[in-house]
Amino acid sequence: MGAKILAVANQKGGVGKTTTSITLGGALARMGKKVLLLDLDPHACATLHARIYPESVTYSLYDLFLADEKTWPEVWFSLIRSKALAGVDVAPGNIRLSELEVDFRERRAKGSVLARSLTVVRKDYEYIILDCPPHVGILLVNALVAADLLIIPIQTDFLALHGLKLLFDTLHTLNKALGRPICYKAVPTMYDKRAKACTRVLELMQKKMGTSMFTTIIGVDTHFREASALGGTIFDIAPHSRGALAYTELADEVEHLW
Repeated sequence: MGAKILAVANQKGGVGKTTTSITLGGALARMGKKVLLLDLDPHACATLHARIYPESVTYSLYDLFLADEKTWPEVWFSLIRSKALAGVDVAPGNIRLSELEVDFRERRAKGSVLARSLTVVRKDYEYIILDCPPHVGILLVNALVAADLLIIPIQTDFLALHGLKLLFDTLHTLNKALGRPICYKAVPTMYDKRAKACTRVLELMQKKMGTSMFTTIIGVDTHFREASALGGTIFDIAPHSRGALAYTELADEVEHLW
């Protein structure tokens, strides 16, 4: 079977999606797990975090999606950057991923391309994390079809609850198309216990989602922003900070799901 595939997605931007993808990956790597991170967002923020710049990228995930199935092993080999970020292997994204909607117009079985291509590398890892784009489209569909678990970072903010409804509408549609439910768990992010609004939203989320939420709560921590500016993760600059400890706790929860 190989790696567990975790898709990190939310249709609302700015909720800590990429931070969750890279920091959870780093936490799992620190636990001795072999982790691969796929940057499926055309903005390629996780790629830039790993200090992989567009001019240095010969092969990106865009090339994988367009490649002939027979060439997938060699494309993966050319694509993956070993230990590029916090001990995690990285498959870089590219702005051209946004062109897939057009490129895939005539493609057959276009929603399962990623799932099928991952069979090539799945045996080499314990976890494969998919940093998803914030909008519904062929990339998000491919990620959800491939995933064993969808992790939904939700900012503890009233507007974030609206984004959640959009995502659940998408899941409902996909569940019908796939003929199987997509397993998901939400993780509250950017929580500030001093703000009453944050506490209220957290209580609402816990009440509404129950066991579909991780018990870990990711608090506000300025070290995330500092790590981002330095092109690394919070473990590189403040491994004992609240943010680092929270993601270590989340990695532990993920590990005990199976």
